[in-house]
Amino acid sequence: MNTIKAFSVLGPIDARTVFRDSSLRWMILIPVATTLLVRWGVPPLAEALMEQYGFNLVPYYPTIMAYFFIMLCPMVFSMLTGFVLLDERDENTLTALAVTPLSLNLYFAYRIAIPIALTIILLFLIFPLSGIVALAWGDILIAALAAAPTAPMFALFLASVANNKVQGFALMKLTGLPLFIPIFAYFVDSTWEYAFGIIPTFWPMKTYWLLQAGEPGVWWHLAVSLLYQGALVAVLVRRFNRIMHR
Repeated sequence: MNTIKAFSVLGPIDARTVFRDSSLRWMILIPVATTLLVRWGVPPLAEALMEQYGFNLVPYYPTIMAYFFIMLCPMVFSMLTGFVLLDERDENTLTALAVTPLSLNLYFAYRIAIPIALTIILLFLIFPLSGIVALAWGDILIAALAAAPTAPMFALFLASVANNKVQGFALMKLTGLPLFIPIFAYFVDSTWEYAFGIIPTFWPMKTYWLLQAGEPGVWWHLAVSLLYQGALVAVLVRRFNRIMHR
């Protein structure tokens, strides 16, 4: 089975799986609701803070964008993909691949590529719609490329650690917060900010902040983001593969 055929077969199956599950269906609305919240809520909030307290929120817009979009968008697709993987594992769907033309390598390629592609597409849509920062299309692409690997990385983590969807939701809540911790690196004005680099989500955030500020070093931060998260994805694929064949 070629790659295009695999995508055309698995895509509709995934869509049905997500839309028939109420616990997954609502997640699709999170990026849209967040974009509207940022667009219509942040400017009035910034104005109110300036008038009442003399606090200028505008310089902190990059932290808001990093929190709500650079991390939230890939996390949404990671949760959707992770729970689909858990469903397929529980239903022994993956075991059945052995007797189909779809190879396991092609299956994993699909599972990694889809959340990456959806994250990139979504970031191209919501950055302009958010309305609080201006970023060139090329810069949006770079930021999206840095953030997108987070989606399959966290999805495979959920699927390879949790035993079922209930545990998956618990694990999502437990580990989701640490992935957002690098947001505080924005307030560290020294090389100590790279102490946050042990957490893989630091690198896409830092890449975006450099793009937003027009500062140098974007390319090597992007390279580290892709290599670090890519290595973690490879490790998690092997772990998930071992779990499937127990």
